Amino acid sequence: MPIRRATAADADTLHGLVCALADYEKLRHEVVAAMDDLRAKLAPDASPPLYALLAEDEEGQAVGFAIYFAIYSTFRGNWGLYLEDLYVRPEARGHGYGFALLQTVAQDAVVRGAHRLEWQVLGWNRLALDFYDRLGAKRMTDWTTMRLTGAALTTLAQA
Repeated sequence: MPIRRATAADADTLHGLVCALADYEKLRHEVVAAMDDLRAKLAPDASPPLYALLAEDEEGQAVGFAIYFAIYSTFRGNWGLYLEDLYVRPEARGHGYGFALLQTVAQDAVVRGAHRLEWQVLGWNRLALDFYDRLGAKRMTDWTTMRLTGAALTTLAQA
């Protein structure tokens, strides 16, 4: 299963996949990231670094991606990885690409000495939930995601 690290040169391909994910999740209106944004974040000297993987089919066409980054656990006193997104085009599902992407992220976590790998799943995404359940992922039902954006973020920063 061809899985490789995305580079800045893959920004256009990755952007297309991000837009496909947004369409799938009915969130296209939230995509403001441009190819130049991805190119800058994937640059070797980007700080903080963004890690992205591409899954490619037999013809070398990108059919899926995973984007992740480092997180820190204050309770564990160690690093972990946060999987921001994992997506496989609908026509490529069921062929092992999603598993291979997640396995590669897990391998990276183990190599880095990470104590955990975390991600979120939309509650309606039964296919994803079932997939992660089969892998032995634990649902963290006691936690609520909180988010500050836009004016609320700016207001707090300036308070």
